Amino acid sequence: MQRGNTLENLPTSVDEQRSAVERAQKALAGIILGKDEQITLALSCLLARGHLLIEDLPGLGKTMLAQSLAKTLGLGFRRIQFTSDLLPADIIGVSVFRQNSGEFEFQPGPIFSQLILADEVNRATPKAQSALLEAMEEYQVSVDGDTRPLPDPFFVVATQNPGDQIGTFPLPESQLDRFLMRIAMGYPNEASERELIAGEDRRLMLDDIAAVTAPETLIELQQSVRKQNVSDALIDYVQALVRHTRESADIEVGLSPRGAQALLAAARARSFIENHSGVYPDDIQAVFASVAGHRLKPAGSTRFRSPSELCQHVLDSVAIP
Repeated sequence: MQRGNTLENLPTSVDEQRSAVERAQKALAGIILGKDEQITLALSCLLARGHLLIEDLPGLGKTMLAQSLAKTLGLGFRRIQFTSDLLPADIIGVSVFRQNSGEFEFQPGPIFSQLILADEVNRATPKAQSALLEAMEEYQVSVDGDTRPLPDPFFVVATQNPGDQIGTFPLPESQLDRFLMRIAMGYPNEASERELIAGEDRRLMLDDIAAVTAPETLIELQQSVRKQNVSDALIDYVQALVRHTRESADIEVGLSPRGAQALLAAARARSFIENHSGVYPDDIQAVFASVAGHRLKPAGSTRFRSPSELCQHVLDSVAIP
């Protein structure tokens, strides 16, 4: 489906909507090789109206995934390169005095787009990072006493390098919590890496790819995701997981109620993508590490080497109803 579609020819049935998701998955898989799980998680995040944080070493395709999502879903795209000298006004915009009219005129910053790539977000100072907080939570920005709405849909896809690299400023917990999911790309498998090395430049391929959905389609998909059936037993399972994170000796800070809501929202989206009749425990388990990993604070004496290990321990410790 190309850009410029009207609401009259957008998919309306659930089957048509799921077909649109499958086309998006296929298009993304043609650019981001061997990363089907990351693609599914990223799409789940956007379908759940969440923001996505991609953390990994340079050169593993973080930026390419963000660009591919925007192009494939037909979203307006702006990239903000976060650096140590970046100012909040460089993100939000600034009011400029027009001498001919004698009035100030607001010049919108790059935040006024449907998908924002906050590239290497942890290389900017906390002051610059904070410019994203209101946008991510309220879908609006406040400038000179005026509140300005952001486009709908609106997503932030941020990338960050590992915190032990030179010139990084760790994201505070309050900002990490604004991201529905955090994922890592990881190295490609041998077959995918060989194709990357020997094949066509992925950036050139991205230039030629056509949008398979439109923003209006994405809004419809988000509405359908929220209608995915959730049983009482599934809610019991989510509460049991959340309770374990708060009571475990291995975890200093467990999931908040907002974290529990995020877990269910992501699972609903994954359930929709997988064509499930409702949300299954498998859907909760598939998204748990990406939703909870950056929200849990391990105890100082924990024996787990990574957030993914800690999340897997939580899943192993809680029985499925």
